[in-house]
Amino acid sequence: MSNEALSNLLREDRRFAPPAAFAADANVKADAYAEAEADREAFWAKQASRLSWDTEWSEVLDWSGKPVAKWFVGGKLNIAYNCVDRHVEAGNGDRVAIHFEGEPGDSRAITYAELKDEVSKAANALTELGVRQGDRVAIYMPMIPETAVAMLACARIGAVHSVVFAAFSPDALRARIEDAGAKLLITADGYHRRGGTVNLKANADEAVTGAETIENVLVVKRTGADVAWGAKDVWWHDAVGAASTEHTPEAFDSENPLFILYTSGTTGKPKGILHTTGGYLTQASYTHHAVFDLKPETDVYWCTADVGWVTGHSYIVYGPLSNGATEVMYEGTPDTPHQGRFWEIVQKYKVSLLYTAPTAIRMFAKWGDDIPAKFDLSSLRLLGSVGEPINPEAWIWYRKNIGGDRTPVVDTWWQTETGAIMISPLPGVTEAKPGSAMRPLPGISANVVDKDGAIVENGHGGLLVLDKPWPSMARGIWGDQQRFVDTYWARFAEQGYYFAGDGAKKDDDGDLWLLGRVDDIMLVSGHNISTTEVESALVSYPAVAEAAVVGAKDETTGQRIVAFVILRAGEQEDTELDAALKAHVSKEIGPIAKPKQIQIVAELPKTRSGKIMRRLLKDVAEDRAVGDTTTLADSAVMDLIKAKLPHATED
Repeated sequence: MSNEALSNLLREDRRFAPPAAFAADANVKADAYAEAEADREAFWAKQASRLSWDTEWSEVLDWSGKPVAKWFVGGKLNIAYNCVDRHVEAGNGDRVAIHFEGEPGDSRAITYAELKDEVSKAANALTELGVRQGDRVAIYMPMIPETAVAMLACARIGAVHSVVFAAFSPDALRARIEDAGAKLLITADGYHRRGGTVNLKANADEAVTGAETIENVLVVKRTGADVAWGAKDVWWHDAVGAASTEHTPEAFDSENPLFILYTSGTTGKPKGILHTTGGYLTQASYTHHAVFDLKPETDVYWCTADVGWVTGHSYIVYGPLSNGATEVMYEGTPDTPHQGRFWEIVQKYKVSLLYTAPTAIRMFAKWGDDIPAKFDLSSLRLLGSVGEPINPEAWIWYRKNIGGDRTPVVDTWWQTETGAIMISPLPGVTEAKPGSAMRPLPGISANVVDKDGAIVENGHGGLLVLDKPWPSMARGIWGDQQRFVDTYWARFAEQGYYFAGDGAKKDDDGDLWLLGRVDDIMLVSGHNISTTEVESALVSYPAVAEAAVVGAKDETTGQRIVAFVILRAGEQEDTELDAALKAHVSKEIGPIAKPKQIQIVAELPKTRSGKIMRRLLKDVAEDRAVGDTTTLADSAVMDLIKAKLPHATED
């Protein structure tokens, strides 16, 4: 791949320094970088000391078995104790841990004392069902508090949880159950979605058929709908409801497996990413404290992700609760019963820290500035973004329309495999650039290299690598350690780098701009062009709310750029818009990046987590059968796009 072709296509000159009052009171200040640089292991030992350990570690890092690290060797702790019990013991039992908001409008406030009782009861119930340390428990649950309780109960007894996103199909669930050898499945009768209910139990029943390792299915009653009942089924309210609130947590080794989380693999078989205990909790807890500047006595924090993804693990369950946060958990969608639902929730709970995805931000911008303007968002003091690179215009819209033009915005880069945030502004320190994740956090080391592993200079692009171990790094792929080595470490084995699979560029200041997956780099007439940058250029045009770009085969240029564009509310498609958009991209990036085709669409194909499925758009652009659409939030979207594409204009 040509490194030069990834260099400095888009320019961004806007800068946003932290408000003076925010900077003065920030949890982490600029000296943290020098402290970590001077002695990384001492720095991470200090962060581990924020937790409660039953046994102190004898060695901070053992990297002798690379690429498998051991952190805080010999140390022992219990994660559930750190997330729940210690806050109660500190006198904060009356503090709300979770404000739950159901899609129909029902709500619950669960204090830390109540959470401790529920986790203890669930731990006793799991033990009664035969679950022991090291056993795997599959959790196929909606966004309800019992999902967090189930995860913490597993952690409390040393069982390994494998959370499977509730919108995944029965086949996907069964594959994960079988790969992990799960002994117990925890699910629900259903959940509320877009004004209706989803029968989750039916999917679970289909998945368990033939899954021989499952001994019991523990079922939470959420909707109260009638569900089929089998010999293995046990109601949560019976098993957990009858259990004692007395449970003594056991300390486990720092490297005791905590969870397996499956992420899609290029071969079609999902990869079970394995995370362990001490290093993972250290980094999840510290980064939540540092990046979100959490003040647990006064802040209300809301991460809008689903617990089924790693963001939900690290920044709904383990990070926030280990820090004693008060947080919001919402069951439903942003547009039910109306498009202001998120802002209604911010107003209701006086949310001060908000963490959401660029896809959602662009969707809100498409709906119009007038919707958030109807709600009191003055409680917000920090905004975060996660999941994919955020284009500068979405960043600006977020800060202006949600943050009142006053809040820091932290754009975070990390992965399932990294376990916790790696690259992000520090909100009280960084002069932020819209669209840039800026620099590795204190204690983290990342760089951009060319295809041969040589570090590129400022102003150039290439491949993002992590060149030193970090506490929350994955310890392997469940049942297939060679795949772990081949997937993440083989590309730069000589240098010992972890290759994240993402392209990135350094600007002239050395700050990092993520360019998305290397798979999303288009080769046009010998030039590597990032889909992220073309999308950002399109979205910077005033009429455009969102864009997705793919490279389609072209006999002349190798690939041609095909853009799918959603217009802002009130904007109309006309004959001049196509030319204007192409001219705009040409001006912002250069003629080489000008789309060959632009198609105005009503929606883009997205998963339930909000990720755009560009491979499906590529199928359409190359006029072939559309691939698997089972993970789409709305599979009908592809039919609408296919119906329109033949009318796309070409130069």
